[in-house]
Amino acid sequence: MTSTAADRGREVRHRLLRAAAELIAERGWTAVSTRVVAERAGVAPGLVHYHFASVQALLSAAATGAIRESLDAVGPMLTQARTPAELVELSVASLDSFTGDDPVSVLFIETYLAATRDPRLRDAVAAILADFRERYAAWFGAHGVAAPEATAVVLGSAFDGLVMRRALDSTLTAEAIAPVLTRMLTPASEKLGGNA
Repeated sequence: MTSTAADRGREVRHRLLRAAAELIAERGWTAVSTRVVAERAGVAPGLVHYHFASVQALLSAAATGAIRESLDAVGPMLTQARTPAELVELSVASLDSFTGDDPVSVLFIETYLAATRDPRLRDAVAAILADFRERYAAWFGAHGVAAPEATAVVLGSAFDGLVMRRALDSTLTAEAIAPVLTRMLTPASEKLGGNA
């Protein structure tokens, strides 16, 4: 394969992944077919199966790629934050762009639901979330947060829940949520004014 053919192949694969991610958010996981993805990507339907073993494999790759890309935004926050409170504020503020019914939020929700029925997808999503938790847990551990692993699990779950609930309750803003999550990370001695 020449470099031009390789470049075309990469471009087709990228277009298929982008189209699949868009369609999952627009139509729901189970309503996306080979024909619909190919049409959206502007390629022949046979190219879907040339690049992916099945439409399910394409959907899984598109969804996990989009989820990984979204969670990679954690890196700069972990570098920028100096305190646990700052990290929570930055993290929650970054969630304000997710309304619960925006394409990325819907993609997450659809993927989580599909993962309950597909063990391979569940394992792939779990690995991405584990990486997210490990990064937060390492940061928490280095900054003296008690039970850093458990704290990272609870915080990640809270973030997921916030994104899902925002479609139903627009009052769940960073301004409303950050103080509550910050209190979770405040040592008991500070909560009691140092008289623990």
